[in-house]
Amino acid sequence: MGFLSTLLGIFGFGIGTSIGLLIGFFLFIYSKPKTVKEPVPRPLYELDNDQLLDILPDIPLWVKCPDYERVDWLNKFVADMWPYLDKAICAQIRSATEPMFAEYVGKYQIEAIEFDNLSLGTIPPEIHGLKVCETNEKELVLEPAVRWAGNPNIVLTLKLLSFRITIQLVDLQIFMAPRITLKPLVPTFPCFATVAVSLLWKPDVDFGMSILGGDIMAIPGLYQFVQKTIKRQLASLYIWPQALEIPILDSATVAVKKPVGILHVKVVRAQKLLKKDILGTSDPYVKLNLSGERLPSKKTTIKKRNLNPEWNEKFKLIVKDPGSQVLQLQVFDWDKDKKQRGKIVVELMYAPFRADSGKLEGTQDGYSRKESGFDRTSDSEVFGGAGLL
Repeated sequence: MGFLSTLLGIFGFGIGTSIGLLIGFFLFIYSKPKTVKEPVPRPLYELDNDQLLDILPDIPLWVKCPDYERVDWLNKFVADMWPYLDKAICAQIRSATEPMFAEYVGKYQIEAIEFDNLSLGTIPPEIHGLKVCETNEKELVLEPAVRWAGNPNIVLTLKLLSFRITIQLVDLQIFMAPRITLKPLVPTFPCFATVAVSLLWKPDVDFGMSILGGDIMAIPGLYQFVQKTIKRQLASLYIWPQALEIPILDSATVAVKKPVGILHVKVVRAQKLLKKDILGTSDPYVKLNLSGERLPSKKTTIKKRNLNPEWNEKFKLIVKDPGSQVLQLQVFDWDKDKKQRGKIVVELMYAPFRADSGKLEGTQDGYSRKESGFDRTSDSEVFGGAGLL
């Protein structure tokens, strides 16, 4: 009887704690004030030093940095075009997300996922300054400072069994400094073949998310977690020198960028990988490629049941832009998900092609051996080294 009473007490405590947390969540969400007071405008001479320092980040870059130019004409153009840009961008978002939503319909008791409303609002983004960079390449580099405090109306409805769960995005604010590169410049309208967009630093993104009428971003700790996750994902994909490339002209119209060298990569070993299998082992392999390439990634062999594998496998990667391309290496478990596994050691050697020949004359094995039909690159033109990632 004593054991049964203890068990029922523990069970009741668990139920009471769960119900209490649920009630506390709704009380916290719905007890927050629904209105935000408008700040009272004050002249600058009434502000002290600390208050002036607080407003400095909001000053446009063309005021603080002489390299940035004021572009009121461009902001006027964006404002006049915004109603049409809004519809065009939302149409692209719908077409891009429909296949993604369709993958989840029928799974996890989900009957439908659809937008009830999708609009970016009436407030257009503003460009707080524009910088034009000069280079020796056939390209045009623009660096605008973009700030957008919009009023979007984005409502997503999730039909789960017989319930409708509504998710609304509100109070979206974005501040970022992208680098837009138009390259290469060609004598065919619009006179550039590709638009490459990268971020100079991690963007500031702020928004509210309403579910069942309450702002879940007001939950303590959740806002900071979402902020860090967004910045980490954007940084891993688009922070310079990585970029999102948007083709404008067909590849048949523009000459393909020629390779300039070969990067020789030797995957040596990995150390202290995570235990992912039931028996406390892992089946690791490595994928490697250069950013900006559409070719499939190269892979090492799979080392079965090994947390400190040694590969000593060599790979050759074609380099087209040594100044911006990044070597990307990922360690995977053969039968698990795509989480990071540990450290890996590689050896690198870059062999540029000769400028006075149209043939591929880079070192083909990366270790000063001569191949039939190719001349060995001089030692002064070969750069090598090893590193621990």
